[in-house]
Amino acid sequence: MPCLYISTNVNLDGEDTNPIFSEATKAVSTIIGKPEDFVMVILKGSVAISFGGNKDRAAYAEVVSMGGINSAVKKELISALGSILQSKLSIPRTRFFLKVFDTTAGRPTKSKL
Repeated sequence: MPCLYISTNVNLDGEDTNPIFSEATKAVSTIIGKPEDFVMVILKGSVAISFGGNKDRAAYAEVVSMGGINSAVKKELISALGSILQSKLSIPRTRFFLKVFDTTAGRPTKSKL
């Protein structure tokens, strides 16, 4: 069950956030390979964020998933989510940071006895 949590310093009052939710859900589902019904998206605006020493439009996001994460998936997520935030909230892709965490990483695999 992947979860995408987006925090931005953009004030979302009066913004139509439905396209962000739907496009982000579809992107995470497609890229990680999990059904859309299992993808959770949280979007929080008006968060105090300074990036590069200034408070221009910026966003921080985290993706947590049980499996489906590798370096190629991380790159695709950064690209897709950065594009969504740029087109919907005018956040430059260079002012977007994504943290990706796979909850199954580092778990020992079952050995064949």
